[in-house]
Amino acid sequence: MVRSTPSIEELTERDRQILREVILSYVVEAEPVSSRSVAKRSDLGLSAATIRNAMADLEEAGFLSQPHTSAGRVPTAAAYHLFIEQMLHVPGGVSQVPVKVRRYIRDHLRAAPSDAEDLMEVTTHLLSDLSRQMGLVVTPAMGDTVLKAVDFVPLSGRKVLCVVVSTSGFVDNKVVETDGGVDRETLIQISNYLNEHYAGQTLRQIRDRLLTAMAEERAQMDRLLALTIELARAGFDFDDGPKVFHEGTSSLLQQPELADLQRVHRLFDTFANHARLVRMLNQCIQGSGVRVTIGEESPLTSELDFSLVATTYGVDDEPLGTLGIFGPSRMEYQKVIPLVHYLGETLSEALAEVYGRER
Repeated sequence: MVRSTPSIEELTERDRQILREVILSYVVEAEPVSSRSVAKRSDLGLSAATIRNAMADLEEAGFLSQPHTSAGRVPTAAAYHLFIEQMLHVPGGVSQVPVKVRRYIRDHLRAAPSDAEDLMEVTTHLLSDLSRQMGLVVTPAMGDTVLKAVDFVPLSGRKVLCVVVSTSGFVDNKVVETDGGVDRETLIQISNYLNEHYAGQTLRQIRDRLLTAMAEERAQMDRLLALTIELARAGFDFDDGPKVFHEGTSSLLQQPELADLQRVHRLFDTFANHARLVRMLNQCIQGSGVRVTIGEESPLTSELDFSLVATTYGVDDEPLGTLGIFGPSRMEYQKVIPLVHYLGETLSEALAEVYGRER
């Protein structure tokens, strides 16, 4: 007699409980789970034979897989998503971030210098430290941030330092080389002009407007305006894209999933190319709220059969970047999801304070 394959909607409460037991066991042990171990550890009151038949049905349905014929079974991405969906809809299914941990997070963010990038580094450390996985924070591309103030500082020879402060607290600088030396008084005039006329626009918008002005008014442009446009054009040329802060490689290397040297190489290759990493992260975080991407669902997670739990952060409902936890798919989602959600909210609050002070 051939068993029918259950869909998610058709899974019985017993099947769901067995699947949950397999997931919880695999998260802790990182070893394929047998029907005998489920029977011993759970209080389901079912025989190993009954559990074995149920696990076979779950395998046919795509919720479990069997690495080897004689081995137990491991959860699939579909199983993890079902587990997450269940715990999100069951009162008490998602553990809240403990008060002690929330205090720990807030104390660390408050102790960070009042600079956005320092907050990014602290948040990355907190994500890794509290999950024992890899913490990730992606900053906005500097060209997409809104100008609060710019200052040009003379350096030796023909070099000028351009210091840009965004309204959300990010600071960046760039050394610009001029055709001839420029004195400090002239640079102050240029800084004041740009701050008065262009504050509140993104660096990319400002640069495009100045390039247009250069093309249209070249004939009647005076020297000071020409120098202003030239300095701003070069100083606002931030085309490097977003930055990625990550911490926790040593924690990942202790996971049994990375006992394979080839997977270790793939991990380092993934994080070596920042532009590609940002692209893959952005693909994972479409939509609002906490997003969970597992295994084959994205190029980032499929290369290592890992998971990414991520959310956005921002100021005044404007998303600025992404933060998340990256690690083996058998992570403790009931703890990781609320942790990512809380850090996303708390970082946004910290940036709003910086934004308020800067404004």
